[in-house]
Amino acid sequence: MAEYLREVRDDGLPADPWLRVHVKAGGTIVKAAAASMTVNGTTAEWRRWTGLPFDRDGEIEVPAALVRVHCDTRHDRVSHVEPHVWVRHPLPA
Repeated sequence: MAEYLREVRDDGLPADPWLRVHVKAGGTIVKAAAASMTVNGTTAEWRRWTGLPFDRDGEIEVPAALVRVHCDTRHDRVSHVEPHVWVRHPLPA
C-alpha cells in the first residue's frame, strides 16, 4: 500500500481516484495502515461467501478483494487482512 501511495499523476495528484477526491477536498495523506480490516472465517464460511473451493494452503485470490486471502486448511481458517490509507482532513473553523 505504501508503494501504491507514491503513484501520482502528472499534475501531482494521487493516481487513485478516491484518494484524489480526498486530496482535492483538502485532505492530506498521512500513511498506509497494513491491517485496517480483518475478516476471519472457516473454509466452509469462505466457500459460502465466495463460491471458491479453499482447498489448498497459501495465498488465494478472491475476485474484487483488495488483497489475497490466506488459507490454512489444517486449522480450517481463512483470513483476509485489508490495508487502508489514513487521510487527515482539517476541521472547519
